Amino acid sequence: MDAVILQPAWVRATHWLNVVAVVPLAMSGWRIYDASPFLGFDIPRDWTLGGWLGGAIQWHFAAMWLLVVNGLAWIGGNLATGRWRMRFWPLTPALLWHDIRAFFRAELRHDDLSHYNAVQRAAYLFAALDLIVLVLSGLVLWKSVQFPLLRELMGGYEAARRVHFFAMATLVGFVAVHVAMVIAVPRSLRAMTLGR
Repeated sequence: MDAVILQPAWVRATHWLNVVAVVPLAMSGWRIYDASPFLGFDIPRDWTLGGWLGGAIQWHFAAMWLLVVNGLAWIGGNLATGRWRMRFWPLTPALLWHDIRAFFRAELRHDDLSHYNAVQRAAYLFAALDLIVLVLSGLVLWKSVQFPLLRELMGGYEAARRVHFFAMATLVGFVAVHVAMVIAVPRSLRAMTLGR
């Protein structure tokens, strides 16, 4: 009997390409932030990428294009295959509250890796929305003159810098929780690597 494919090849590919994009994006973004910090602290230089502002910007743009193209492929694949509807819906406040309570009572099950619970659905959808905010705020920072409406919707250039920084911090937090959950349910790493 053939093993059930839990994660199709295109999902695994886009997942790992996101890792390849997000790590240098965060590290080069921290270097860019250090060139003009607005929170009263610097990111330790060993955590940054690019060495100098120009190098960090080059890394950031290269990883940005990978993230955008890969993100569009992920969205397109989910819509084309119906996976978006099957994996991420239904998601209601009642289902989410039920699974949050189960999580805190250590009763949230991970036996069936082909099914996302409401907490997972909400977390993945939140991460997707956060990535959209990252891209839109990044457009304001990159091409502020070309996107005046977007810039004004974000409250101006400096506000867009803060939106971008906090959206990336949120994504880094999501990744940390995601890795912790993979450690707690190691079969999920196998599924995202081998598909089953």
